[in-house]
Amino acid sequence: MNNVSLQPDGQLKPSDQESALQPLAWLGFQVQPAEGCTLRSYFRMLERYPLLTELGVFYDLLMGQYRGCPAEGCRWEAFDYLELAKTVEMIGYPGKPRLEIYNIFHGVRNGESVEIRSLAMEFLLDMPLRLGRLKHVIFGDDMDTFDFETAYSLFEFIDSIAWELSFHGTPARCNL
Repeated sequence: MNNVSLQPDGQLKPSDQESALQPLAWLGFQVQPAEGCTLRSYFRMLERYPLLTELGVFYDLLMGQYRGCPAEGCRWEAFDYLELAKTVEMIGYPGKPRLEIYNIFHGVRNGESVEIRSLAMEFLLDMPLRLGRLKHVIFGDDMDTFDFETAYSLFEFIDSIAWELSFHGTPARCNL
């Protein structure tokens, strides 16, 4: 699979070229955040490649929130880093079984998932950004949960983070 890395300054670097001048060509590539990437790196990428903000309806609002945040020190000490993770879940037994596949963007503290929806962006921008493993849950049974290595496309990475952040919006004065 073709690879592209996200640099801390927001630059995309395909494995076979110096820099990504046409980011749409790399949307299907496997993405990997470089050492030192934070959520701010994600927004720097969107600033560097504004065409990517046309992938959905949330980006203008998110970019406005990002630009209104302090230039540094945007961390939440209740967790260690932010993680994008995948879940494949078999649901509905007994009954009509179905399979759901979804991405989750959350905080992680001591290996445990921490919800971030109640936090404003100004508490998240300088948190380290990582990609997590795939969790396979079979019929909601904790005994039948498996973790796997997985890959994320650049599109999944961009869209999944934007989707989760679109649910944020708690004014800073309301955060405890």
